[in-house]
Amino acid sequence: MALAEILVVDDSFQWRGIVSQLFNTKNCYKIIGVAENGLEAIHKVAELRPDLILMDINLPQLNGIEATRQIRKSNADSKIVFVSMLADSAIVEAAFEVGGSGYILKHDFSQDFCIGIKAVLEGRQFLSRSLTRD
Repeated sequence: MALAEILVVDDSFQWRGIVSQLFNTKNCYKIIGVAENGLEAIHKVAELRPDLILMDINLPQLNGIEATRQIRKSNADSKIVFVSMLADSAIVEAAFEVGGSGYILKHDFSQDFCIGIKAVLEGRQFLSRSLTRD
């Protein structure tokens, strides 16, 4: 089975380091790139064609919701999992409406990332353990 290729989109250097450490413990995922803002994410997706994008919401230049909206226009193949500190139900719903397949709160990430990414790559939706969808 080929490694799933992941693009990490987050403006926090520290958070990207945490994600890299977690992924280094798993042999089924490979981080192929990072982007620090929404505009860079759009370009990296076009260049790298990742299997999955971990997308933050609060990004400089273009937020994660708008970046995803633009990514969906040119690349329907990459799955998108939003990873954010924001638990507001309107934001979570907006993330799914623009084409996200998952939403993981950052404080749940270490527990939820494996099961969440696996679910999304298998074509299912995933919602962080601390959230409920009505």
